[in-house]
This record gives sequence, C-alpha cells and structure tokens, in this order.
Amino acid sequence: MMLSIRLLCSSIALATAGVLLACQRPANESVPVEGTRATPVEARVEWGMVIHGGAGTISRANMGPEQELEYRAALTEALGAGYRVLRDGGTSLDAVSAAIVILEDSPLFNAGRGAVFTADGVNSLDASIMDGTTLRAGAVAGVTDVKNPIVLARLVMEKSPHVMLSGTGAERFAREQGIPATPKEWFFTERRWKELQEAKAAEAKRVAERGTVGAVALDRTGRLAAGTSTGGMTNKKWGRIGDSPVIGAGTYANARCAVSGTGWGEYYIRNVVAYDICARVEYAGASIAAAASEVIMTRLPKQEKDTGGVIAMDREGHIATPFNTSGMYRGWVDQTGAVRIAIFVE
Repeated sequence: MMLSIRLLCSSIALATAGVLLACQRPANESVPVEGTRATPVEARVEWGMVIHGGAGTISRANMGPEQELEYRAALTEALGAGYRVLRDGGTSLDAVSAAIVILEDSPLFNAGRGAVFTADGVNSLDASIMDGTTLRAGAVAGVTDVKNPIVLARLVMEKSPHVMLSGTGAERFAREQGIPATPKEWFFTERRWKELQEAKAAEAKRVAERGTVGAVALDRTGRLAAGTSTGGMTNKKWGRIGDSPVIGAGTYANARCAVSGTGWGEYYIRNVVAYDICARVEYAGASIAAAASEVIMTRLPKQEKDTGGVIAMDREGHIATPFNTSGMYRGWVDQTGAVRIAIFVE
C-alpha cells in the first residue's frame, strides 16, 4: 500500500510542479486549515485560490488511507492548475475555470465525470461562474452531454446575452460554440450507479448535494471570481435543479467578496446563501470569516442540520471555509505556491 501511495504522490508532484504538495504529508497527519465545524479561522493570501469538492458525512471511519490520499491528490492537482494560471498573470476567472475542469474530470467528485445519476439513470449537470469585477455571470442547468459544464457556463456569460441556459437548449448552444457532445459512457462510474440503486432502495431517505465542486480565486490585480459545478442529487426527479447554477445561491462574486457553496441546494436557494455572505461583508462590514460563519454555522442549522458548507474569499485575500457537516473536501493555495488540503473536522 505504501508503494502505491508513493507512486501516486510522485505522479501528482510531476503534474503540479512548482507547488508545495499537501500529499507529501502522511495520510494520518493533521493538515493546517482555516476552517472547522466548530471554529472557523481566517487565513490570508496576497493572491491565490480556495476550492471545495463537496461536504457531507465524511469521516476517517468510512475512508481508507489510500482513498483519502486520492482525494488529497485530486484537490492538490486542481489547486496546482489554478495556481499556475494566477502565477503567470492570468485572471481569477481563468484560474477558477482551470481548477474546476480538473475536478470535473475526476471520477471522485459529484461533477462532470463523477456526477451522480438521476432517477432516470442519466447524468444531469449544472454549473455557474461569476466575475466579481463586472458582475457578469453564466450558468447551465440540466445538461447531459457536456464534458465540462463550467466551460459552457463561461461561454454563456461571454458569448450570449443571457445568464442561464438549460437542457437541450444549452446543449445546442454548446454545439454552436464548438463543444462536441460527450458520449454517455464518459460519465458512467460503477460507484455512482451503485449509489443510485441504493437510493432507489431507500426512497424515503433524503440525499443532499454532497459532492459539488467549486473554486474561488483572487488574482494579482485584485479581481475576484467564483464558480461551482455539480451533478446534483442522487435519484433526483422531475428535472430538479439545485443551487449550483443559481447566481446568488450557490455562486456569487462582486468586487469585495466571492463564494461557492456545497450542500443541500434547496436551503441555499431559499436563503440566497452566497449573496447573503457577500452582502454581510459589503453592507454590514463583517469579515469574510464572520459572515460565512454566521450563515453556515448559525442560520442554516436552525432550519436543517448538516446542510453543507462554503468557500469564500474577500478582496484582501482573507479566506473562510466553514461547514456544518462532519467533513468537507477543501484546500487553498497562496502566492508562494504553498498548498493546504483538509477533508475532515480538524
């Protein structure tokens, strides 16, 4: 097992050259992180980014060391992709896109290739992206043959007069923009198919959006951006759409604040979570840590326990990642290339 761990770390190190890798730490060693379920702590970068890979009932008890390392490696690779964009003078939008594409291509997360199945046995994908400087935004919902929905969401923002496109219309727009249809086989994973069968067998069990991925970035010029991508809820019906493509609910960015959420989408929509956090920063003068903590740790749990978490950043580079579940895949990278990855409540 140790040999396979070393090989995996070596391969990721090659893929993320120039980044200090968290996967070099032993799997059982605590990794510094700025947020926990009990006490969110604020970190700061000159420029950099923070990402998430979903929140939920995540614990060491149900995750082996090799699987934990796989998640840490995937998060590190995504941070490396975004970091190189920022290091080379790219925009926060470019960094967010680059990081989320890596997460969408991984079968580990509920987005893109690893998306969960609907009740009809298909993968229905949502994504959104927002530029904090201009307030431009793009989103897609219910697409089934787009490999990287975050790329299509950005094209909606940049190449159409609209904010959100859905279903077959979004897919026609994708073809017009030169994005080919992706074979359904690309999205099939045995793990997600098994989860669908289990969910159908326990129809009354509530299954939340727990594998959504997202990224928030601050570039060298002080511009913020946020993006989120998901496969939604396992066994979802009736064309259900969650918070991830809804600007202000699962994704929001302005000149002062950027947020991406993961969790039970209905609650994020009802509470306009991402916008609420930024409004507290902009209008009430709250710190990003205090604003995010109040919404995630206090407001949402009063309505429903264990709803999820967020990643957030302000224009001064302060970072917050509060979550009210037992775990959230998360990490951030600063201007030096130093990476921090965490999964559990630390």
